[in-house]
Amino acid sequence: MTNLYELGEHCGNIDIYLFDQLLKRRITPGMTVVDTGCGYGRNIHYLLRAGHPVFAIDSDATAIEAVRELAGKVAPHLPPTNFRIERLEHHTLPEALAELVICSAVLHFATDETHFSAMIDGAWRTLQPGGIFFARLASTIGVETLMTRLQERRYRLPDGSERFLVDAPFLKHAEARIGAERMDPLKTTIVQDQRAMTTWVLRKPE
Repeated sequence: MTNLYELGEHCGNIDIYLFDQLLKRRITPGMTVVDTGCGYGRNIHYLLRAGHPVFAIDSDATAIEAVRELAGKVAPHLPPTNFRIERLEHHTLPEALAELVICSAVLHFATDETHFSAMIDGAWRTLQPGGIFFARLASTIGVETLMTRLQERRYRLPDGSERFLVDAPFLKHAEARIGAERMDPLKTTIVQDQRAMTTWVLRKPE
């Protein structure tokens, strides 16, 4: 690569905060990756091209078909069964499969705290001891007065959408429940007073 355009072409539309984990050299060559809620593959495009053993799940059949097509082009050695139409809380991937679990823009679709915990447990059991859990999720951090609480942790956002929103104490409690170690401070981006997206990076103890 000789310029920034080539870098963008090589990395695709990867989340900038996941790219930050690459820059910190936490994502190393050959790590097994599971993307839980992969969508159309924006966060695994680079990882597929870089030769990582990649697995992915999503409840959207059209998205999984697109990811299988992408993998067929850039990582044809990976079997289509690595990419499954499944929900995070009920997936069939093996336990302790991955050294990196990605969970980007997924957890805020939980219906309630019980569902949120089930989603976290689904991701956590897939992670190897010593592995990294990377999540981006909507929160109330910095926008508390802009959200309308509906019930429990469900809120209406200024754009009219409804989400399950977390805050710092809630995430700390979730970490304690699963025995996680936080690798980075929480980082929250506020998007034009419409929503707040928090980056949550954990390590599973060995």
